[in-house]
Amino acid sequence: MESFLSYEFLQRALLMALLGGGVCGAIGVFVVLWRMSLVGMCISHAAFAGALLGLWLGLPPLAGGLAASLGAASAVGPLAERPGFSLDTAMGVIFSVVMSLAMLALGLLPGARTEGLSLIWGSLLTVTRLDLALMGGTALLLFAFIFVFFKEIQAIIGQKQAALASGIPVRKIRYASLILMGLVVAFALKAIGGLLIFSLIVTPAATALQLTYSLRRMFILAALLGAAASAAGLWFSFHFSVPPGAAIVLTAAAFLLAAILLSPKKRGKTV
Repeated sequence: MESFLSYEFLQRALLMALLGGGVCGAIGVFVVLWRMSLVGMCISHAAFAGALLGLWLGLPPLAGGLAASLGAASAVGPLAERPGFSLDTAMGVIFSVVMSLAMLALGLLPGARTEGLSLIWGSLLTVTRLDLALMGGTALLLFAFIFVFFKEIQAIIGQKQAALASGIPVRKIRYASLILMGLVVAFALKAIGGLLIFSLIVTPAATALQLTYSLRRMFILAALLGAAASAAGLWFSFHFSVPPGAAIVLTAAAFLLAAILLSPKKRGKTV
């Protein structure tokens, strides 16, 4: 029975690694190409703070993380559009607030704070069927969004002003991508960890950017690289008893370094 349970937990962990890494990599394309690194960082840390506050209030961490990440994602656009507020300023304000809340909640947690500390580094081996279902649903939603609005996304990335002039709902598409990022972050928080999930969002997309000029290939490569880094990181975690989130992010960083050194773009190839 024990070996069956262990095998079942490993199956869940691997599936969560593949799903979580894939969606983080794909959503990272928006972050990298729209230059929203600070936005992604703020949303990921907001989810972390929300999960800790949820624990302190006796609520499920998932509920707190989801509410905070969606709240931060919804606040980014309107706050940045206010007169006298640049995007950097808005992100600086949100980031300082959510990090202060996270530290406050962590300090107020009673007892050994084990569950709260586990949200820092993540734990793939503790994912449940509900976690898998939520991540699977988010993956379907994200890839459906990319498929349906691919031409609009491509137009916005290529030439925002021309996209606006042609009637493409640039603002709505950007807001939708932010909401999807909030969902991805909230549902991957438990597995990857609040301090590391941002790296898993950005690094696979940055790696894919080194390998191709095609937006379509970039989405595919980023998702595959994120899934591969997560699966490899899980293997390292299991065999060397290291935190899975850290192992995943370091593996993704190794992929990026290899891509920088071996990038076909340096040789002038069209990819």
